[in-house]
This record gives sequence, structure tokens and C-alpha cells, in this order.
Amino acid sequence: MWMTRTWYSLVSAPVWKAKLRLHADALLDAAAAAGLKARTLVVKVSPPIPAIPSGTGNAKPLSEAVRDSLRATAQSVSDPELRAQLLRLAAHARSSTDGA
Repeated sequence: MWMTRTWYSLVSAPVWKAKLRLHADALLDAAAAAGLKARTLVVKVSPPIPAIPSGTGNAKPLSEAVRDSLRATAQSVSDPELRAQLLRLAAHARSSTDGA
């Protein structure tokens, strides 16, 4: 089986690329200590995607399958805050599409 020995990291700004490259040896040593076999570090810069302004466009209603998936996911996570947010999203989606 072919395995890469390169650790790829995507960062949002050139300053982070410089910082990661500066600490590449320490990062690769830490990766090796964690059981990863990375030998080289490749850092790429990808600027963050601009936020979509709120209130623009028409959001598509969530299907019942998506709502069921949100509820199932909520039941499977251990983080209570994430669980509450997933359930709130599933409930909000239901109430916003019921009147449509």
C-alpha cells in the first residue's frame, strides 16, 4: 500500500505559513512521537472564504431525512452544547418549513 510521508497543512494567512515552516522540525518530531511517519511538512495558504451576508438569497428547506440525520447525530455526540445546537437546528428547520 502506498503511503505518503508528507504532512500537508492548509492555513489562512502567509504569517501562519511562516510560523509553521519555522517550527517544522518540532512539529514533525511531535508527529513522530504521536505515531505518524511524516518526514516533510508542506504548508499551503488558502484565504478564508468570505462570509455570506445574512438575509440574502432563499434558503432551501431541509428535508425530513436531513432533520432525522440532525437528530440522530445529536443523540450520538457526547458534547451537550453541540447536541443542543443540532436539536435546535432540526427543530428550527421543521418549524420554518411546516408553514411553507
